[in-house]
Amino acid sequence: MLIVQKYGGTSVANAERINHVAERIADSYLAGNQMVVVLSAQGSLTDRLLQKAHEINPQASKRELDMLLTTGEQQSVALMAMALNRLGMPAVSLNAVQIGLEATDHYGNARIKCIRTGRILAELDKGNIVLVAGFQGVNSHGDLTTLGRGASNTTAVAIAAVLNADLCENCTDVDGVYTADPRVVRDAKKLASITYDEILEMSCQVFHNRAAEIAKRYNVKLIIRSSMTEESGTEVVAQKESSNMEDLYVSGVSVDRDVAQISLWGMRGRKAAAFNIFALLAKEDISVDIILQTPGANNITDISFTVSKQDSDTALAVLESNKESLGYEKLTHNLSLAKVSIVGAGMTASPGVAAAMFEALYENDIDIVMISTSEIKVAVLIDESKAEKAMQVVHEKFASFLRV
Repeated sequence: MLIVQKYGGTSVANAERINHVAERIADSYLAGNQMVVVLSAQGSLTDRLLQKAHEINPQASKRELDMLLTTGEQQSVALMAMALNRLGMPAVSLNAVQIGLEATDHYGNARIKCIRTGRILAELDKGNIVLVAGFQGVNSHGDLTTLGRGASNTTAVAIAAVLNADLCENCTDVDGVYTADPRVVRDAKKLASITYDEILEMSCQVFHNRAAEIAKRYNVKLIIRSSMTEESGTEVVAQKESSNMEDLYVSGVSVDRDVAQISLWGMRGRKAAAFNIFALLAKEDISVDIILQTPGANNITDISFTVSKQDSDTALAVLESNKESLGYEKLTHNLSLAKVSIVGAGMTASPGVAAAMFEALYENDIDIVMISTSEIKVAVLIDESKAEKAMQVVHEKFASFLRV
Protein backbone atom coordinates (compact mmCIF):
# COMPACT_ATOMS: atom_id res chain seq x y z
CA MET A 1 0.00 0.00 0.00
CA LEU A 2 0.97 3.61 -0.55
CA ILE A 3 0.10 5.52 2.61
CA VAL A 4 0.27 9.27 3.12
CA GLN A 5 0.35 10.32 6.76
CA LYS A 6 0.23 13.77 8.30
CA TYR A 7 1.39 14.58 11.83
CA GLY A 8 0.47 17.86 13.52
CA GLY A 9 2.61 20.15 15.63
CA THR A 10 1.76 18.59 18.98
CA SER A 11 2.69 15.16 17.63
CA VAL A 12 6.26 16.32 16.95
CA ALA A 13 6.53 18.93 19.70
CA ASN A 14 9.71 17.55 21.30
CA ALA A 15 12.35 14.86 20.93
CA GLU A 16 10.30 12.25 22.78
CA ARG A 17 7.30 12.71 20.50
CA ILE A 18 9.43 12.81 17.35
CA ASN A 19 10.95 9.46 18.34
CA HIS A 20 7.48 8.06 19.08
CA VAL A 21 6.17 9.12 15.66
CA ALA A 22 9.33 7.78 14.01
CA GLU A 23 8.59 4.37 15.52
CA ARG A 24 5.01 4.48 14.19
CA ILE A 25 6.24 5.39 10.71
CA ALA A 26 8.88 2.65 10.86
CA ASP A 27 6.27 0.07 11.86
CA SER A 28 4.10 0.96 8.86
CA TYR A 29 7.13 0.88 6.56
CA LEU A 30 8.32 -2.50 7.86
CA ALA A 31 4.80 -3.85 7.27
CA GLY A 32 5.51 -3.42 3.56
CA ASN A 33 3.97 -0.02 2.90
CA GLN A 34 5.38 2.85 0.90
CA MET A 35 5.30 5.91 3.16
CA VAL A 36 4.97 9.61 2.42
CA VAL A 37 4.75 11.63 5.65
CA VAL A 38 3.80 15.32 5.88
CA LEU A 39 4.79 17.20 9.03
CA SER A 40 3.79 20.46 10.66
CA ALA A 41 6.11 22.75 12.61
CA GLN A 42 6.83 21.68 16.19
CA GLY A 43 4.27 22.71 18.81
CA SER A 44 3.87 26.47 19.02
CA LEU A 45 6.93 27.22 16.85
CA THR A 46 4.92 29.06 14.19
CA ASP A 47 3.46 31.39 16.81
CA ARG A 48 6.91 31.99 18.29
CA LEU A 49 8.31 32.85 14.86
CA LEU A 50 5.46 35.29 14.32
CA GLN A 51 6.21 36.89 17.67
CA LYS A 52 9.87 37.28 16.75
CA ALA A 53 8.90 38.86 13.45
CA HIS A 54 6.60 41.31 15.24
CA GLU A 55 9.40 42.28 17.61
CA ILE A 56 11.66 43.11 14.67
CA ASN A 57 9.06 44.71 12.39
CA PRO A 58 5.32 44.83 13.17
CA GLN A 59 4.69 45.68 9.50
CA ALA A 60 6.85 42.90 8.04
CA SER A 61 5.96 42.00 4.46
CA LYS A 62 4.02 38.81 3.83
CA ARG A 63 6.82 37.55 1.60
CA GLU A 64 9.39 37.75 4.39
CA LEU A 65 6.95 36.25 6.89
CA ASP A 66 6.51 33.26 4.57
CA MET A 67 10.28 32.89 4.24
CA LEU A 68 10.46 32.78 8.03
CA LEU A 69 7.47 30.58 8.78
CA THR A 70 8.35 27.85 6.27
CA THR A 71 11.49 27.10 8.29
CA GLY A 72 9.35 25.50 11.00
CA GLU A 73 8.18 22.60 8.85
CA GLN A 74 11.66 22.14 7.39
CA GLN A 75 13.02 21.67 10.89
CA SER A 76 10.40 19.01 11.58
CA VAL A 77 11.11 16.89 8.50
CA ALA A 78 14.88 17.08 8.94
CA LEU A 79 14.63 16.03 12.59
CA MET A 80 12.24 13.20 11.69
CA ALA A 81 14.64 11.95 9.01
CA MET A 82 17.38 11.87 11.65
CA ALA A 83 15.13 9.94 14.04
CA LEU A 84 14.22 7.38 11.35
CA ASN A 85 17.85 7.03 10.26
CA ARG A 86 18.77 6.24 13.87
CA LEU A 87 16.23 3.39 13.72
CA GLY A 88 17.90 2.11 10.58
CA MET A 89 15.14 3.34 8.29
CA PRO A 90 15.92 4.97 4.91
CA ALA A 91 14.35 8.42 4.94
CA VAL A 92 14.74 11.70 3.07
CA SER A 93 13.33 15.12 3.98
CA LEU A 94 12.04 17.43 1.22
CA ASN A 95 10.57 20.91 1.08
CA ALA A 96 8.03 22.35 -1.36
CA VAL A 97 10.65 23.33 -3.94
CA GLN A 98 12.12 19.84 -3.97
CA ILE A 99 8.79 18.07 -4.47
CA GLY A 100 7.57 20.63 -7.00
CA LEU A 101 4.51 21.84 -5.11
CA GLU A 102 3.56 24.87 -7.19
CA ALA A 103 1.29 27.46 -5.58
CA THR A 104 -0.26 30.81 -6.37
CA ASP A 105 1.48 34.11 -5.62
CA HIS A 106 -0.78 35.00 -2.66
CA TYR A 107 1.69 35.17 0.24
CA GLY A 108 0.28 33.92 3.53
CA ASN A 109 -2.64 32.03 2.01
CA ALA A 110 -1.51 30.56 -1.31
CA ARG A 111 -3.43 27.83 -3.09
CA ILE A 112 -1.95 24.71 -4.64
CA LYS A 113 -1.74 24.76 -8.45
CA CYS A 114 -0.08 21.39 -9.03
CA ILE A 115 2.40 18.93 -7.58
CA ARG A 116 5.19 17.52 -9.75
CA THR A 117 5.34 13.94 -8.51
CA GLY A 118 8.66 12.93 -10.10
CA ARG A 119 10.90 13.48 -7.08
CA ILE A 120 8.54 11.79 -4.63
CA LEU A 121 8.10 8.76 -6.89
CA ALA A 122 11.85 8.53 -7.48
CA GLU A 123 12.52 8.50 -3.73
CA LEU A 124 9.81 5.89 -3.16
CA ASP A 125 11.36 3.73 -5.90
CA LYS A 126 14.66 3.90 -4.00
CA GLY A 127 12.85 2.48 -0.98
CA ASN A 128 12.95 5.73 0.99
CA ILE A 129 10.40 7.03 3.45
CA VAL A 130 9.60 10.48 2.04
CA LEU A 131 9.17 13.27 4.60
CA VAL A 132 7.52 16.41 3.23
CA ALA A 133 7.37 19.85 4.82
CA GLY A 134 3.70 20.77 5.04
CA PHE A 135 2.07 24.19 4.86
CA GLN A 136 4.26 25.48 2.02
CA GLY A 137 4.50 25.84 -1.74
CA VAL A 138 6.66 27.64 -4.26
CA ASN A 139 5.18 30.42 -6.38
CA SER A 140 5.85 31.69 -9.91
CA HIS A 141 8.73 33.85 -8.63
CA GLY A 142 10.47 30.84 -7.09
CA ASP A 143 9.62 32.09 -3.58
CA LEU A 144 8.44 29.88 -0.76
CA THR A 145 4.93 30.78 0.31
CA THR A 146 2.57 29.41 2.95
CA LEU A 147 -0.82 27.82 2.33
CA GLY A 148 -2.61 29.26 5.38
CA ARG A 149 -2.63 28.23 9.04
CA GLY A 150 -3.38 24.55 9.53
CA ALA A 151 -2.68 23.76 5.88
CA SER A 152 -0.33 20.82 6.42
CA ASN A 153 -3.54 18.80 6.14
CA THR A 154 -4.04 20.33 2.70
CA THR A 155 -0.50 19.37 1.67
CA ALA A 156 -1.07 15.77 2.76
CA VAL A 157 -4.44 15.33 1.06
CA ALA A 158 -3.18 16.96 -2.14
CA ILE A 159 -0.19 14.61 -2.25
CA ALA A 160 -2.48 11.63 -1.59
CA ALA A 161 -4.70 12.77 -4.46
CA VAL A 162 -1.92 13.19 -7.06
CA LEU A 163 -0.22 9.92 -6.04
CA ASN A 164 -3.56 8.07 -5.97
CA ALA A 165 -2.59 6.82 -2.51
CA ASP A 166 -4.40 3.87 -0.98
CA LEU A 167 -4.90 5.75 2.28
CA CYS A 168 -4.38 9.21 3.80
CA GLU A 169 -4.14 9.30 7.58
CA ASN A 170 -4.42 12.60 9.43
CA CYS A 171 -2.69 11.83 12.73
CA THR A 172 -3.24 14.43 15.41
CA ASP A 173 -3.63 14.91 19.17
CA VAL A 174 -7.26 13.75 19.14
CA ASP A 175 -8.50 10.30 18.19
CA GLY A 176 -11.08 11.37 15.64
CA VAL A 177 -13.93 13.76 14.91
CA TYR A 178 -16.41 14.19 17.76
CA THR A 179 -20.03 15.33 17.86
CA ALA A 180 -18.63 18.41 19.64
CA ASP A 181 -15.34 19.49 21.16
CA PRO A 182 -14.87 16.87 23.93
CA ARG A 183 -12.86 19.39 25.94
CA VAL A 184 -16.01 21.52 26.21
CA VAL A 185 -18.93 19.09 25.93
CA ARG A 186 -18.69 16.21 28.37
CA ASP A 187 -21.16 13.99 26.48
CA ALA A 188 -19.49 14.43 23.08
CA LYS A 189 -19.04 11.13 21.23
CA LYS A 190 -16.53 10.10 18.62
CA LEU A 191 -17.92 9.56 15.14
CA ALA A 192 -17.03 6.27 13.46
CA SER A 193 -17.56 7.96 10.10
CA ILE A 194 -18.43 11.32 8.64
CA THR A 195 -19.21 12.39 5.07
CA TYR A 196 -17.03 14.63 2.95
CA ASP A 197 -19.74 17.31 3.03
CA GLU A 198 -19.99 17.15 6.82
CA ILE A 199 -16.25 17.33 7.39
CA LEU A 200 -16.26 20.45 5.22
CA GLU A 201 -18.65 22.05 7.69
CA MET A 202 -16.99 20.67 10.83
CA SER A 203 -13.39 20.94 9.65
CA CYS A 204 -12.62 23.75 12.10
CA GLN A 205 -12.46 21.03 14.79
CA VAL A 206 -9.43 19.09 13.54
CA PHE A 207 -9.14 19.53 9.80
CA HIS A 208 -8.40 22.28 7.29
CA ASN A 209 -11.44 23.07 5.14
CA ARG A 210 -9.42 23.24 1.93
CA ALA A 211 -8.06 19.77 2.69
CA ALA A 212 -11.64 18.55 3.02
CA GLU A 213 -12.51 20.09 -0.34
CA ILE A 214 -9.63 18.30 -2.07
CA ALA A 215 -10.47 15.01 -0.34
CA LYS A 216 -14.03 15.21 -1.62
CA ARG A 217 -13.07 16.28 -5.15
CA TYR A 218 -10.54 13.47 -5.61
CA ASN A 219 -12.29 10.86 -3.46
CA VAL A 220 -9.27 10.46 -1.18
CA LYS A 221 -9.65 7.63 1.32
CA LEU A 222 -9.18 9.56 4.54
CA ILE A 223 -9.00 8.64 8.23
CA ILE A 224 -8.60 11.12 11.09
CA ARG A 225 -6.95 9.42 14.08
CA SER A 226 -4.67 9.89 17.06
CA SER A 227 -0.88 9.98 16.78
CA MET A 228 -0.61 8.96 20.43
CA THR A 229 -2.72 5.77 20.48
CA GLU A 230 -3.84 2.98 18.16
CA GLU A 231 -7.52 4.03 18.27
CA SER A 232 -9.37 3.43 15.00
CA GLY A 233 -10.26 7.08 14.37
CA THR A 234 -12.99 8.56 12.14
CA GLU A 235 -13.30 7.53 8.51
CA VAL A 236 -14.43 10.11 5.94
CA VAL A 237 -16.92 8.57 3.51
CA ALA A 238 -19.03 9.67 0.56
CA GLN A 239 -22.34 8.83 2.23
CA LYS A 240 -23.57 7.43 5.53
CA GLU A 241 -25.92 4.50 5.63
CA SER A 242 -29.41 5.09 7.01
CA SER A 243 -32.32 2.79 7.73
CA ASN A 244 -34.67 5.50 6.48
CA MET A 245 -33.62 7.52 3.43
CA GLU A 246 -35.14 10.70 4.85
CA ASP A 247 -34.05 10.36 8.45
CA LEU A 248 -32.76 13.47 10.18
CA TYR A 249 -29.48 12.87 11.92
CA VAL A 250 -27.00 15.29 13.39
CA SER A 251 -23.31 14.50 13.09
CA GLY A 252 -22.31 17.21 15.47
CA VAL A 253 -22.04 20.77 16.66
CA SER A 254 -19.00 22.82 15.67
CA VAL A 255 -17.63 26.19 16.69
CA ASP A 256 -15.46 28.31 14.42
CA ARG A 257 -13.70 31.23 16.10
CA ASP A 258 -11.82 32.31 12.98
CA VAL A 259 -14.57 34.73 12.07
CA ALA A 260 -14.54 38.44 11.32
CA GLN A 261 -17.74 40.31 10.49
CA ILE A 262 -17.54 43.32 8.18
CA SER A 263 -20.47 45.64 7.55
CA LEU A 264 -20.97 48.42 5.01
CA TRP A 265 -23.79 50.80 5.88
CA GLY A 266 -25.74 53.10 3.61
CA MET A 267 -24.47 51.85 0.25
CA ARG A 268 -25.77 53.57 -2.84
CA GLY A 269 -26.73 51.57 -5.92
CA ARG A 270 -28.51 48.65 -4.29
CA LYS A 271 -28.57 46.42 -7.39
CA ALA A 272 -24.81 46.48 -7.94
CA ALA A 273 -23.73 46.70 -4.30
CA ALA A 274 -23.00 43.01 -3.69
CA PHE A 275 -21.18 42.58 -6.99
CA ASN A 276 -19.01 45.64 -6.42
CA ILE A 277 -17.94 44.49 -2.93
CA PHE A 278 -17.27 40.85 -3.62
CA ALA A 279 -15.55 41.43 -6.94
CA LEU A 280 -12.97 43.54 -5.09
CA LEU A 281 -12.48 40.87 -2.43
CA ALA A 282 -12.21 38.10 -5.03
CA LYS A 283 -9.26 39.90 -6.63
CA GLU A 284 -7.49 39.56 -3.27
CA ASP A 285 -8.36 35.83 -3.00
CA ILE A 286 -10.54 36.53 0.04
CA SER A 287 -13.26 33.95 0.64
CA VAL A 288 -16.58 35.15 2.06
CA ASP A 289 -18.86 32.98 4.21
CA ILE A 290 -22.14 34.30 5.64
CA ILE A 291 -23.71 37.23 3.76
CA LEU A 292 -26.65 39.40 4.84
CA GLN A 293 -28.06 42.21 2.68
CA THR A 294 -30.73 44.55 4.06
CA PRO A 295 -32.38 46.73 1.37
CA GLY A 296 -33.54 50.18 2.38
CA ALA A 297 -35.38 53.05 0.75
CA ASN A 298 -34.04 55.29 -2.04
CA ASN A 299 -31.79 52.61 -3.56
CA ILE A 300 -29.76 52.36 -0.32
CA THR A 301 -28.68 49.04 1.21
CA ASP A 302 -26.62 47.64 4.11
CA ILE A 303 -24.42 44.56 3.61
CA SER A 304 -22.74 42.42 6.27
CA PHE A 305 -20.54 39.39 5.66
CA THR A 306 -17.88 37.26 7.31
CA VAL A 307 -14.30 36.44 6.37
CA SER A 308 -11.49 34.70 8.22
CA LYS A 309 -9.66 36.84 10.76
CA GLN A 310 -6.40 36.56 8.86
CA ASP A 311 -8.10 38.09 5.80
CA SER A 312 -9.85 40.87 7.72
CA ASP A 313 -7.06 43.45 7.57
CA THR A 314 -6.70 43.06 3.82
CA ALA A 315 -10.47 43.15 3.30
CA LEU A 316 -10.83 46.32 5.37
CA ALA A 317 -7.95 48.01 3.56
CA VAL A 318 -9.45 47.21 0.15
CA LEU A 319 -12.91 48.43 1.14
CA GLU A 320 -11.58 51.62 2.73
CA SER A 321 -9.45 52.47 -0.30
CA ASN A 322 -12.50 52.02 -2.55
CA LYS A 323 -14.99 53.91 -0.37
CA GLU A 324 -15.79 56.50 -3.03
CA SER A 325 -16.51 54.00 -5.81
CA LEU A 326 -18.48 51.69 -3.49
CA GLY A 327 -20.49 54.61 -2.14
CA TYR A 328 -21.05 53.56 1.46
CA GLU A 329 -21.49 55.85 4.46
CA LYS A 330 -19.83 53.79 7.20
CA LEU A 331 -17.62 50.69 7.51
CA THR A 332 -17.53 48.62 10.72
CA HIS A 333 -16.02 45.31 11.74
CA ASN A 334 -16.24 42.87 14.65
CA LEU A 335 -13.56 40.33 15.56
CA SER A 336 -15.27 39.08 18.73
CA LEU A 337 -17.68 36.63 17.12
CA ALA A 338 -17.90 32.88 16.63
CA LYS A 339 -19.90 30.70 14.27
CA VAL A 340 -21.83 27.82 15.85
CA SER A 341 -23.19 25.18 13.46
CA ILE A 342 -25.24 22.02 13.65
CA VAL A 343 -24.21 19.67 10.87
CA GLY A 344 -25.97 16.62 9.45
CA ALA A 345 -28.19 15.26 6.72
CA GLY A 346 -31.74 16.46 6.22
CA MET A 347 -31.40 19.86 7.87
CA THR A 348 -33.45 22.06 5.57
CA ALA A 349 -35.97 19.31 4.76
CA SER A 350 -36.79 18.64 8.42
CA PRO A 351 -39.30 21.06 9.99
CA GLY A 352 -38.34 22.54 13.33
CA VAL A 353 -34.57 22.00 13.16
CA ALA A 354 -33.66 25.67 13.07
CA ALA A 355 -36.37 26.48 15.60
CA ALA A 356 -34.96 23.94 18.06
CA MET A 357 -31.48 25.42 17.73
CA PHE A 358 -32.78 28.96 18.17
CA GLU A 359 -34.83 27.86 21.18
CA ALA A 360 -31.75 26.43 22.89
CA LEU A 361 -29.90 29.71 22.35
CA TYR A 362 -32.87 31.85 23.43
CA GLU A 363 -33.34 29.86 26.65
CA ASN A 364 -29.72 30.56 27.53
CA ASP A 365 -29.75 34.27 26.67
CA ILE A 366 -27.47 33.92 23.63
CA ASP A 367 -28.18 36.51 20.95
CA ILE A 368 -27.92 35.66 17.26
CA VAL A 369 -26.13 38.16 15.01
CA MET A 370 -26.47 36.40 11.64
CA ILE A 371 -27.91 33.12 10.33
CA SER A 372 -26.88 30.84 7.46
CA THR A 373 -28.38 27.55 6.28
CA SER A 374 -27.56 24.84 3.74
CA GLU A 375 -28.76 21.31 3.03
CA ILE A 376 -26.57 19.93 5.82
CA LYS A 377 -26.01 22.90 8.12
CA VAL A 378 -27.68 25.56 10.21
CA ALA A 379 -25.15 28.13 11.41
CA VAL A 380 -25.43 31.20 13.60
CA LEU A 381 -23.04 34.01 14.39
CA ILE A 382 -22.90 34.84 18.11
CA ASP A 383 -20.68 36.64 20.62
CA GLU A 384 -17.42 34.67 20.95
CA SER A 385 -17.56 34.78 24.76
CA LYS A 386 -20.68 32.57 24.66
CA ALA A 387 -19.39 30.07 22.09
CA GLU A 388 -18.67 27.24 24.53
CA LYS A 389 -22.02 27.63 26.27
CA ALA A 390 -23.78 27.64 22.90
CA MET A 391 -22.03 24.43 21.87
CA GLN A 392 -23.09 22.73 25.09
CA VAL A 393 -26.75 23.70 24.98
CA VAL A 394 -27.20 23.02 21.26
CA HIS A 395 -25.46 19.64 21.60
CA GLU A 396 -27.82 18.78 24.46
CA LYS A 397 -30.87 19.90 22.44
CA PHE A 398 -30.02 17.54 19.57
CA ALA A 399 -28.70 14.67 21.66
CA SER A 400 -31.48 12.30 20.49
CA PHE A 401 -30.59 12.92 16.84
CA LEU A 402 -26.83 12.39 17.17
CA ARG A 403 -25.64 9.54 15.03
CA VAL A 404 -22.19 8.16 15.77
